[in-house]
Amino acid sequence: METFTTPADLHAWCAAQKRLGRAIGLVPTMGSLHEGHLSLIRLAKERCDTVVVSVFVNPTQFAPDEDYAAYPRHEARDLDLCAQTGADAVYLPPPEAMYAEDASTWITETLVSRTLEGAQRPTHFRGVCTVVAKLFNTVQPDLAVFGQKDYQQVAVIRRMVRDLDIPVEILRAPIVRDPDGLAKSSRNAYLTPEDRATALSLSQALRAARQAVAAGERSAATLQTAAQNTLRAAGWEPDYVAIVDAETLTPIPTVLPGATAMLLACRKGRLRLIDNTLL
Repeated sequence: METFTTPADLHAWCAAQKRLGRAIGLVPTMGSLHEGHLSLIRLAKERCDTVVVSVFVNPTQFAPDEDYAAYPRHEARDLDLCAQTGADAVYLPPPEAMYAEDASTWITETLVSRTLEGAQRPTHFRGVCTVVAKLFNTVQPDLAVFGQKDYQQVAVIRRMVRDLDIPVEILRAPIVRDPDGLAKSSRNAYLTPEDRATALSLSQALRAARQAVAAGERSAATLQTAAQNTLRAAGWEPDYVAIVDAETLTPIPTVLPGATAMLLACRKGRLRLIDNTLL
């Protein structure tokens, strides 16, 4: 497994892979890898000849009051997991290799990113789009794999790729959950045992919504109220519980099975978790 720290070196290696006729899959991550990330690498391996994993805690997608400095970092462990899972290359750039000191160019998506996480974190998706576009330029992958856990992020990146004619296929991979239903997340490391137990309310609220839709419920307001009550009963305050068009993330009043997603975010003190499901 190769490792790279500069865009020029990685680009040259990827270009050599292309000359050999090898399809390249890219798995962008912020490190602190868990089984959810490893599932993305495996999917990329199934579809591509060469897999590149980026491990970069991107400072531009964090607001000043967020947890950039404290975000969990486990570089040696991440490298071991990438090697064990079959990655061919890992990109570990320092921030100065990704952003010039006077960088002044950003990519901003203005529709799908406006609500939900975009409303809560106004500069977040600007940072996401810019860093992902830079990774696409460096690697020039045929396929990029992102997890459904960050549902809005995938929708925003798909829109960016479409609008800017970037020749890469975006694959949205299923959420990986613990046996009790909690979605895998690097930020789960912040949870105390008590917090983790109450955090199960997120997946419970989503499961109840799926069951209600399967039984015939179509009112978004009814589903939202039920989910909010479940979260609050467990001590989590919702930032949002949204029933949206699965592609554009536009709020809708009536569930259209197969074309609707439910996204939620909630807080408990300084903790913040997100989760989602297709209805």
